[in-house]
Amino acid sequence: MFYLLNLSRELEVHPRFFGPKLGEEIERRLRQEVEGTCSGVYGFVLAVISVLDMGEGLIREGTGAAVFNVTYQCVTFKPHKGEVLDVVVSTVNKMGFFAEAGPLQVFVSNHLIPEAFEFNSTHEPCYVTADGEQKIAAAADVRLRIVGTRIDANEIFAVGDIKADYLGVLQMT
Repeated sequence: MFYLLNLSRELEVHPRFFGPKLGEEIERRLRQEVEGTCSGVYGFVLAVISVLDMGEGLIREGTGAAVFNVTYQCVTFKPHKGEVLDVVVSTVNKMGFFAEAGPLQVFVSNHLIPEAFEFNSTHEPCYVTADGEQKIAAAADVRLRIVGTRIDANEIFAVGDIKADYLGVLQMT
């Protein structure tokens, strides 16, 4: 789920940033380039906690820019099969619904929704129980279990299930 990792990255810095605030510029650029990205190996990089080592810069011939090998500590989010997540429903259609857990998008097929829920598209598309007490619509909070993930080079998708005990609608917002 969440991991605290030490990673490294090469950053190229233009000569105009050489000076007393070089360290601040490297840290700013690192945060700008790394936070919010997704790697198939490590998952989503949520935040850079600290810069552990900047190394010595090597000057590139011809440009005068310096390349620094920066080692940093960061928090990542990588979902795994079988994990239970609280998500917010973003869209609902007759095939199922899409929900988001931070940067992760999860699809729940109508086959993985309990039989007590029926699709209703009269006012807003939603899944509702016969007694009307539970409703899965946009902005609803739902607890689900991840039954599968697909990891691409720059994106992670998941499929969820709400048929088991203690899973389903948490509240409507």
